[in-house]
Amino acid sequence: MRNSGLPEEPPGPQGRDPQGDDPLERAVWRLRSRACWDDAAALLAPHAAEDPGAALRRTEVLTERCVFTGRGWGTAEDALRAAEALATDDEERGAAACERGHLAYAATLLGVRDRADEARSALGRAAALLAPASPTRPLLNFRRGLIAQHLSENPSDATAAFQRAHAGAAAHGQRLLLSFTWRHVAAMAEHDGKLTEARYGFAESLRIREELGYLIGIAPALASLAAVLPDAEEAARLRAEAGRLVRLLGGVPAWLADRLPPDTAPA
Repeated sequence: MRNSGLPEEPPGPQGRDPQGDDPLERAVWRLRSRACWDDAAALLAPHAAEDPGAALRRTEVLTERCVFTGRGWGTAEDALRAAEALATDDEERGAAACERGHLAYAATLLGVRDRADEARSALGRAAALLAPASPTRPLLNFRRGLIAQHLSENPSDATAAFQRAHAGAAAHGQRLLLSFTWRHVAAMAEHDGKLTEARYGFAESLRIREELGYLIGIAPALASLAAVLPDAEEAARLRAEAGRLVRLLGGVPAWLADRLPPDTAPA
């Protein structure tokens, strides 16, 4: 189920919020949030050789590059296989399965190759491995909602999954994921004609992304909010701002650049 008139969101957050004062995590966050995925992956590479967590984070960074640029699928797949090989317990194996499901879903949604069955199977495996209180479970619920929304076209299942993900992200303090759950809860409200709820959710998604400094995610949030504003002048201002951000980032995200009006499209 797609929302007519609303630019497609990249298929879910890759990676996590910046954690505490860890210099590596902060550096990776700054780079990836500004579309410098190769540099972020290079920072993680020495640690990813032996550390399952670092290997998974590197996979997340490289998958995010695929989603925002449409390139680098083979590199992301190689990184994912390396992360799977390093996983030693159910939490690590479940998180890796969640990433496999996400990569397969993204490739399907963006028309690279139909991997829908692989995506569903991998997310089902993740659900069996992850404990109910696992911090990865909110992300798993969100990704299952994406499949229900975009591949199965089941709005009731999608809404329920997004709501579970939203509650879990709030409980675990996962603000980046919360920005995505707000957006998709809002998209479902827009689909149902509940425009006041949709505007609130899109505005919350934008607010969180701005507070986090998630630069690559701000233009999509601006475009989504603009689509449900009653004030045409304000909507045009937000779309123009989104266009400037896309140009600043060199045409990223590519899927949004293709949907911008000609006067704001990147050169």
